Amino acid sequence: MDRNYSRDLLEAIQKADRAGANAVVDAWAMGRSFHRVIPELLAPTLETFGKLWAQGTGGVSLATGYVASKVAEDVLSRLLLESASRETPALPAKGPVLVGNVEDDFHPLGRKMVAAFLRAAGWEVHDLGVDIGPAQFVDMAEETGARVIGASAMMFTTAKNVAKLRDEIDRRGLRGRLQLAVGGAVFKLRPELVEAFGGDGTAASAAEAPALFERLWQQALTFEPAPGGMRP
Repeated sequence: MDRNYSRDLLEAIQKADRAGANAVVDAWAMGRSFHRVIPELLAPTLETFGKLWAQGTGGVSLATGYVASKVAEDVLSRLLLESASRETPALPAKGPVLVGNVEDDFHPLGRKMVAAFLRAAGWEVHDLGVDIGPAQFVDMAEETGARVIGASAMMFTTAKNVAKLRDEIDRRGLRGRLQLAVGGAVFKLRPELVEAFGGDGTAASAAEAPALFERLWQQALTFEPAPGGMRP
């Protein structure tokens, strides 16, 4: 009987067993290209974990959420090392971009996974953490030259604060030049809230975040080209 690696990986994460989770990844990768681990094992497993997190079931906790994000970072670090050992060309520098949980939101798992996937794709990511106010987001965007903000919210009550961030961006005359990506369980359950709260786009999973940020970055450049040939 074939081993169910996704189930085993999920169980290890639910036990906050980082070493056990990495052992499952290692076992899965035997005889396979390690580059396949994200789309075929890690992403779908974390997707399931994220649903359990949103439902508050399956033994999820801050500890297991921390382990889930660390397992993602472990896999991405190994991918980067593997690429370097093969002397493959370095990923181009992208960004900078920002990620953070909106005001009153204290659920970091999704944000951390998005940050990990963005970094693996070559983006310069400034992770602002949790409970970030609109002015903090936009101040940092202006300071760093970021063209995309990734705002995360788990619940409807906190997702409403995305609208405040939208208002702050517009109040400073940055609409279009500064794009707003939104994510979190509530936006997956109620996608109409992306537009209702002023988001410029969202992604179905953390693994799809790099493509979303690339699209939004290009949209930002149509409003104002990057100075000095800044990429992309």
